[in-house]
Amino acid sequence: MYTREITDFDIDQIARSGQCFRLRPLTKDAYSLTAFGKYLEISQKGTEVAFSCTEQEFEVLWSGYFDLDTDYAGFKKAIDPEDFYLQEAARTGGGIRILRQELWETIVTFIISQQNNIPRIQKCVDALCREFGETVLNFRGNTYDLFPEPEALAGTSEERLRELGLGYRAPYLVKTARMICEGEADLCELPALGYEAAKERLLKLSGVGSKVADCICLFALHHIEAFPVDTHIKAMLKRYPSGFPFERYQGFAGVLQQYAFYYELHGQG
Repeated sequence: MYTREITDFDIDQIARSGQCFRLRPLTKDAYSLTAFGKYLEISQKGTEVAFSCTEQEFEVLWSGYFDLDTDYAGFKKAIDPEDFYLQEAARTGGGIRILRQELWETIVTFIISQQNNIPRIQKCVDALCREFGETVLNFRGNTYDLFPEPEALAGTSEERLRELGLGYRAPYLVKTARMICEGEADLCELPALGYEAAKERLLKLSGVGSKVADCICLFALHHIEAFPVDTHIKAMLKRYPSGFPFERYQGFAGVLQQYAFYYELHGQG
């Protein structure tokens, strides 16, 4: 167990922010996470956060995953003091950090996310992992399922994915997996590309439109200028009849998008 003091970090807010679908509650103050083939438990009391790993594993993997070297307090300080909506959104969801997730998993989960809600997305992801992922043991001796590799989805049928509840997204997943396995799409090239170039490549994948591409850019490639627009963000943008002030927040608008998304989803009412 490794414990660290972390400010501008709230594991509950991160888990409910719609970025990651394998970060699940264990108790009131604790969550489990499956990512990069590993299992992690996180518990938090105030700014004290405990991780079920060694300090070495934390520094090598999880510190970067949770983006702990980025100054989120600085992002919040940059918000226009007269923008009461964004100020309140940042207060409500100010413990959110933009996760640095595994690219392939993020592509799949956000293809699934289209016209979907978070509990159903989680159910679909669990079904994929259970059916096609490797089953391994965690440090407690309990089993968990790894996220399936592209080859596993490329080798299945659309019909089987529909049986698992994927619906109209099934052909997109099979085709995208086959594009990757056959070399038509090279995921290894994407991390080195800038935001616009990466988004252009992602749009060539089956089932990836502008919003999904922006989600992948933001939550896997860490282009924090990406600004996915879904129904919640469309509602937020109506508050800015002259347009959202992207120029003021150039380079980190995606962080504010997450505050606004969380606020629209959880903070009002």
